[in-house]
Amino acid sequence: MQDALIAVDVQVDFCKDGALAAYDTDSVIREINGLISDYSSQNRLVIFTRDWHPVKHCSFQAQGGPWPLHCVQGSTGAAFHPRLNLPPCHLVVSKAVKPDSEAYSGFDGTGLAPLLQDLGINSLAVCGIATEYCVLSTFGDALKNGFRAAVYRKAIRPVAPGSEEEKKALEAFRNAGSLME
Repeated sequence: MQDALIAVDVQVDFCKDGALAAYDTDSVIREINGLISDYSSQNRLVIFTRDWHPVKHCSFQAQGGPWPLHCVQGSTGAAFHPRLNLPPCHLVVSKAVKPDSEAYSGFDGTGLAPLLQDLGINSLAVCGIATEYCVLSTFGDALKNGFRAAVYRKAIRPVAPGSEEEKKALEAFRNAGSLME
């Protein structure tokens, strides 16, 4: 069985002091880097998703969306966190690139599913930011596309710890038998 790691949206704007910072991201980067090291040392694929919004994206408050300006294409905030270890061989998947279309999942409009299928990948480990939004959506779409998926609990962070949204996401992972402690 071939497997890969998906590190979801470990970008400056989602980390401490970023425009849309999730909770306790300083500690999650260490956990994610450990997984990246494990996967890359075994020559397994590591995939990094990123929000890559045009400046007038529909999700921004200025365009009537719910979110502040974040992860604008080419900006410092859209960059991967400087402490995130990018192995020499990795794949970057950009999402939410169209101004009129939101995309929380790394599979949404990116062509990721057929690419992974062509590579013979059938199992995915998921980690990253934010538990109740992009991690949950990426996990759900992995399952919908026929992949086995697991989420590493120590390597995810929510926007709002203890919120109903976070609880529902964790429950979804548990119900699928996919939450790795």
